[in-house]
Parts: sequence; C-alpha cells; structure tokens
Amino acid sequence: MATKNKKSTKTKTPSLKDQVKSLNENLNEEKDKFLRLFAEFENFRKRTAKERLDLFKTASSELMTALLPITDDMDRALNEFKKSENDDLIKGFELIYNKFHDILKSNGLSVIEVKIGDVFDSEKHEAITQIKATDKKMIGKIVDVVETGYLLGEKILRYPKVVVAN
Repeated sequence: MATKNKKSTKTKTPSLKDQVKSLNENLNEEKDKFLRLFAEFENFRKRTAKERLDLFKTASSELMTALLPITDDMDRALNEFKKSENDDLIKGFELIYNKFHDILKSNGLSVIEVKIGDVFDSEKHEAITQIKATDKKMIGKIVDVVETGYLLGEKILRYPKVVVAN
C-alpha cells in the first residue's frame, strides 16, 4: 500500500518540451513589450526634439518683432544718406546697416521679396489701399510697397504692406 500512496501523491511535472514552449512564449511576450516600449520612447524623443527646435526657432520672434521698426528707420536713413553727397557718411552708415542686417539674417530673419508689378496675393501681402489703375495690365498688381515684410524661419512676422491697382 505504501507504493500506491507514493504514486498518487506525486505531482505531475510538465515535460521539458512544455517548459521550453512556455519559456519561449514568455520570451516573445517580453520582446514584444520591449520593442513597443522602445518605439514609444523613440517617438517621445523625436517629438520633444521637434518641439525644442520649434521653440528655438520662434523664441526670438518677440525680439525680432521689436527690432522691425528699427530696421525700417535704418532703411529710411540709408535712403536719405544716399541723397547726400557725403560718401564717408554713406559708407560708415552702410557698414553699420549691413552688420545689423547680417546679425538679423543669421538669427533667421529674412525679407519677403515684393516687387512692383507682382500679382497681389492676400495670403502673402497686406493691401493698405487701392488706387485706380492707369494701365489695364496693372489691375490686381502691386504698384507700391509701403512697408517691407519679414519672415522668421518659415513664420511670417510682418506682412508686406502694399498698394494695389484696381
């Protein structure tokens, strides 16, 4: 009877194949969890890097906006100096003017190029007034640029203010 008791109390242990199969399933589950966690971390890292880059690009927008009236004044002053006959005065001011504009340009500020005769685009220009066109070819086109427009990176800081022929 003692031999019968030993067999009935003995628990059935899983075979080696079952253990290997179970361990492989656990390993695959852990690999999947790891890959998902790694992909989620990579997405987080890329997103924060992009947000940081966007922040750096636009962080100086307030300062650049505050400097725009100074650039306008410098443009007007340069035009007035060019009317004078004092070449030394013109050269000296042009050095300061160019240095100032180079600093702004190196920090991402660029001029929105607008020429007289360009077609008016409400997405890119701000029409401050309309005048009667002297030539039918000029209808809907820019006849004067009153104020220069500026971009900071790809963001428009100030739209160019123009006069449009009607």
